[in-house]
Amino acid sequence: MNVRNSTHAHGIHVVRDGPREAPPVLLVHGSGASGASWGPVAGLLAGRHDVVRVDLPGCGQSPLAPSYAVPGQAARVAAVLDDLGLRQVVVAGHSSGGYVATSLLAQRPDLVRSLALVSTGPSLGALLPQPWLIRALSAPPLGPLLWRLRSDALIRKGISATTARPVAVPDDAVAELRNIGYRTFREILRENSAYVAERSVPARLAGLGRPVLVVFGAADPRWNPRSAHEYDVVPGVRVEMLPGVGHIPLFEAPEPTSELLLRFAAA
Repeated sequence: MNVRNSTHAHGIHVVRDGPREAPPVLLVHGSGASGASWGPVAGLLAGRHDVVRVDLPGCGQSPLAPSYAVPGQAARVAAVLDDLGLRQVVVAGHSSGGYVATSLLAQRPDLVRSLALVSTGPSLGALLPQPWLIRALSAPPLGPLLWRLRSDALIRKGISATTARPVAVPDDAVAELRNIGYRTFREILRENSAYVAERSVPARLAGLGRPVLVVFGAADPRWNPRSAHEYDVVPGVRVEMLPGVGHIPLFEAPEPTSELLLRFAAA
């Protein structure tokens, strides 16, 4: 039976779709976004999986937190999975959500069956010069002003600046992006950068012993698409490139992205 419910636990808003008896999949969003960013993909996965989406602290419908350090966020997510009684979960992270997913695996390997990283930059050296609007929104002097003035149209324009094709952005994803404050967003960005600067994601994953799928848009304007092969050091990793897709396959190519995740989960 397909069921949807939403709850709050451990400072995290949780939305759950799909049959509870099906294999579980956890979806983790990127910086400043929310679980709604996974909406187009979650709907395609929920026919075969118990799909859990989270709003990380300070994002979407989750309250602010005293810290946004990646390991602390992962610990909160682990507590949510414990409360739900879920084990052997396929965990998928989009962009910096992949850092939280990686930290979750490192802390609690008992919870994670396999890991999928979608548009997750492997190292700071892979970061490309950012589109102008993204730079303006993310840093002074324009950032605070644009943040106060941001409209739904500006939010959609900011999202589109990281895509390689026109996208239909769900209304709930736009609405929840309005919930995050500028200072919170900046702190989340700082903590995510600190995590990957301390040690690259491939280096963190190399000895963790779980199947890993890496999905990259071949036209990603945020992270060098060639950097996807930095993950080749992870034993048994699968790297999949999506032609003509930018940084947000969840919106740009939800069907191919979902199919990759379904095949990976079934392997």
